[in-house]
Amino acid sequence: MTTMRPDAELSRDEIIARNLAVVQEHFHNENPDDVDKAIALYASDISWEAPNRGLVYTDAAEVRSAYMKIFRTLQFHSLTTLRRFGTEQFVFDDAIADVTVIGDEMPNLPFPIGTRISLRLVHCFELRDGEITKEIAYEMWRDAAGPLVNDAVPPGSSVEYFPEPDDAEG
Repeated sequence: MTTMRPDAELSRDEIIARNLAVVQEHFHNENPDDVDKAIALYASDISWEAPNRGLVYTDAAEVRSAYMKIFRTLQFHSLTTLRRFGTEQFVFDDAIADVTVIGDEMPNLPFPIGTRISLRLVHCFELRDGEITKEIAYEMWRDAAGPLVNDAVPPGSSVEYFPEPDDAEG
């Protein structure tokens, strides 16, 4: 990542805008081709957690490996962003992912291959000087056809659709 001005040199509004932009860039690059760009946004003292699966990584190479396992395990169909907001130190993101389990490389994933899942995914990012120091992904795994899929989706929530493997160009 390019050298950033420290938070101490910025106004509150500038820090919040930068934090939101960093998280947006991180999410944009969470894919197999660009994951190194997402990881470049981490501080050297990164902590990446997935508490529902009992995972904590403190090394960017471990985080990269975890992402590659996610990409080989889940086929994303859509992502609905419910809300995102930030402060001078944190960015909160609440979303629902429609995914299918296509592999078995994610540790402690509670569903077998072939399951369609509605994943409520809440992230808490901690940032310092324009870099992500902590990423916590609270994963709430629910069978897509099950009774637990009951979400209040705010009007105007954005939905991103992903190409199915047979639909992908290339």
